[in-house]
Amino acid sequence: MENKWQVLVLAGSRGPNDPMASRYGVSHKCLIEVGGKPMLARVVETLLSHSAVRSIGISIEVKDVLGPALGENADRVEFHQAKNSAPASVLSALQEIGGDGPVLVTTADHALLDHQMLDSFLSGAQEADADLLVGLARAEVILAAYPDAKRTFLKFGPDRVSGCNLFAFKTPRAKQVLELWQRVEKNRKNPIKLIAAFGFKALFAYLTGNINLDKAFELASRRLGITARPVLLPFANAAVDVDKPEDKELVEEILAG
Repeated sequence: MENKWQVLVLAGSRGPNDPMASRYGVSHKCLIEVGGKPMLARVVETLLSHSAVRSIGISIEVKDVLGPALGENADRVEFHQAKNSAPASVLSALQEIGGDGPVLVTTADHALLDHQMLDSFLSGAQEADADLLVGLARAEVILAAYPDAKRTFLKFGPDRVSGCNLFAFKTPRAKQVLELWQRVEKNRKNPIKLIAAFGFKALFAYLTGNINLDKAFELASRRLGITARPVLLPFANAAVDVDKPEDKELVEEILAG
């Protein structure tokens, strides 16, 4: 991990009707406490204590939220105004950050993020000859640890994977993915519609099972005009974020253990 990474944490609200924020009585989901601490604070503390991190930006609608959530660490992060979608927020923040990268993007609900995950992902991203790296975990890894987990797995032939909310934008070219991301984000839980966004060839290969993970990224790279690669993480917890009350309960159990 030769380069120091700038990090962007997506912490924006999903609007006034966000079911998780409403359930736990907070303005933003990232303020929900797990293990007695707001999720955003957990993520920021992990990043601040990692030697490969140079700076941290938080994409959120209201800067005033950062003080109560982060305490004294609020002065150690940069505020970026969140936009109306995650990809729009990333694009805006990357333009404000400037430079040629690399930039790590993660989410504020990645409450179990730790140094092992960061080491594994950043090392894989650093070594890869690619513009964009995407963190993934295999279904076998996740289900071995949590056999009852309800996850959305993307299936590419013999490969079943789940996202880990870790993205490395290594070059300015990687920003080209954000336009497509904005179009497909609403279908992120629908594998068929998600794959269809990459063209008929990709959809046909997916439906007929004639595509593995590497081939999927090859087709996506052609569609996007960049080089995108997966980074497979050997940690089940890397794929655990807090989207539902059951997720929060699982995270609480893991932290307590």
